[in-house]
Amino acid sequence: MDVKKIYMDADALLEGHFKLSSGNHSEFYLQSAKVLEDPKTAKLLAEALAVQIRESGLKVDTVCAPALGGLIAGFALATALDVRFIFAERVEGIMTIRRGFEVNKDEKVLMCEDIITTGGSAMEAARAVEALGGEIVGAAALANRGFCKRENSDITRKENCKLPQDIPFFALADFTFEMYTPNACPLCKDGSEAIKPGSRGN
Repeated sequence: MDVKKIYMDADALLEGHFKLSSGNHSEFYLQSAKVLEDPKTAKLLAEALAVQIRESGLKVDTVCAPALGGLIAGFALATALDVRFIFAERVEGIMTIRRGFEVNKDEKVLMCEDIITTGGSAMEAARAVEALGGEIVGAAALANRGFCKRENSDITRKENCKLPQDIPFFALADFTFEMYTPNACPLCKDGSEAIKPGSRGN
């Protein structure tokens, strides 16, 4: 499966000058919402991800996604795995499990995002699951930005990866783009202004 081509065909691999959720800048941006607006494509990607998870032998009871970006990918993956789906959302800046969702003690929960950069949002949501007694057994995403090492990839884990090393991380492809701090961004130095197209922007 050529995941990069799927993103490009959906006009979801953007090129320009972008401010990422981390605050860093990049000349590329993955807009997974454009890929996932087609239910057939969402189903195709989720089923491919589910194959990896099943082949690993990982036991999963529930998929949990942080809102908003992970909702469609998480629901599609839960459907492909035929397990329950829940989500976490920010309440006054803190990831929280609400809306009547319950987590049983030792329930095996897989965290899912559309894209994993450092895994920070996924682990914020994971802490909310663990506070209710759930066990985080793995993480999954359609795309990996290359800071965390996914299963079956040669990419080296970076220091700023926040996913635990003792759980598996599944993704369909690695997208490794240069990122810059605002003070060291060559795009800013050339006079262009960063835009923020993600779920925390517009």
